[in-house]
Amino acid sequence: MTGETATGTRRATAAPPAHRDPNVLRWLGAYTASLLGDSVYFLALAWAAARVTGPAQVGVVLALGAVPRAVLMLGGGVIADRLGPRRVVITADAVRAGVVLAVALALGLASPGVWLLAAVALVFGVVDAVFMPAVGALPPRITTRDQLVRVQGLRTLATRLAVIVGPFVGGTAMSLGGPAAAFAAAGLVFALSLVLLLNLRVAASPPAHLADASEAATPSTPSALSTPSIPSTPSASPASPASPASPASPASPASPWHDLAEGLRYVKRHRMLLALITVAWLVELGFSGPLNIGLVLLVEDRGWGPGGMGLIISSFGAGAGASALALALGGRIPRAVPLSGWCLLLGSLAVGALGTTSALPLAAAAAAVAGLAAGFTGAVFAALLQTSTDPAYLGRVTATTTLLTVGVVPLSYPLTGALAPHVGLPAVFLGYACVCALAAALVPACATLRGASLPPRN
Repeated sequence: MTGETATGTRRATAAPPAHRDPNVLRWLGAYTASLLGDSVYFLALAWAAARVTGPAQVGVVLALGAVPRAVLMLGGGVIADRLGPRRVVITADAVRAGVVLAVALALGLASPGVWLLAAVALVFGVVDAVFMPAVGALPPRITTRDQLVRVQGLRTLATRLAVIVGPFVGGTAMSLGGPAAAFAAAGLVFALSLVLLLNLRVAASPPAHLADASEAATPSTPSALSTPSIPSTPSASPASPASPASPASPASPASPWHDLAEGLRYVKRHRMLLALITVAWLVELGFSGPLNIGLVLLVEDRGWGPGGMGLIISSFGAGAGASALALALGGRIPRAVPLSGWCLLLGSLAVGALGTTSALPLAAAAAAVAGLAAGFTGAVFAALLQTSTDPAYLGRVTATTTLLTVGVVPLSYPLTGALAPHVGLPAVFLGYACVCALAAALVPACATLRGASLPPRN
């Protein structure tokens, strides 16, 4: 029987390594298919918008999806915690599959106006706002905590695969049948993800050992997870068993606004999570800026052309993929959290070198090193976040992290473009390198991070 199982029943025995666990592999296949569907969908949407309107309006149509995704992301975390992540991701993929297949049919029968594409972009933005926190909250419910580093490594590999394969699938579909065929391909991929998710076995409630681990992950201070003011279930508060509306219980039938505020207070009181999210935000800022708008400007300035840009992006992806593969196969690495600080320092040097060298091979090598550092620290920090968060708050914590990294960081891109002509590209890249170095310095400087560790293998 698939679906949700009683807590502890499915995990009574030690789980196999994540890369050999059929349940984890089903989740990985669904996650990869969802990423592929996203990639093909965005390509089809941009192409269809360019045909219906023009180049100037393409950016507007694509941006329409980003607005609800950013505005509703925290609310999506509340929904994931209230309804359960499995139910949310299944609903999200069903909606996306249905909407995209309907658009494919509409494009095949007629030539709809830009209003249809704008509506699709808005719907996808809303769905992404609930899907992203839920998919981030699923791993602790499908495997044991000692396998979460492997799961994050596999997740990074899936992301890299989607970046490579998605444009190829979308381009092939459009060459055969235009945007309608590309939308149809995206819908079928979303449907495949839905089938795999329907066969996913998930714990009915978060495993108790995760909550126990989160209490041990931080010192016993008023801000730690063990504080009695934020129990993970109503039964954890014996002093008020008859008070279902108690603000201390995240499982009580309180309003969504109350749950949202309680989630933000939880992050604020949990010192290690607050430090971890801050470092993750700095890491995303330090690496994504140079590899997005900064790289476009750098390639144009150096005269490396599209081939040079492709080489640098591929080198970064290869580095991130190599570190993810090592984590997926090797599992736990001793002293992974302190090692992440050193990796970030190495990555900061690579970012600085990328912006100051005039030799394309050296730039590619620097990008590969930056990818290694970003891939390793991203997987380690994600696993640490999941093992250190009370499971009842995992959707909201994931939403907060995703909002800061995916929603806020891109706002720095226009600043990069505005500063580059005035201070020069080397200075811009060195500035991003300093951001990475700051993140590296915070790891040993913060006591809760300095003493943090990932769970040992059983």
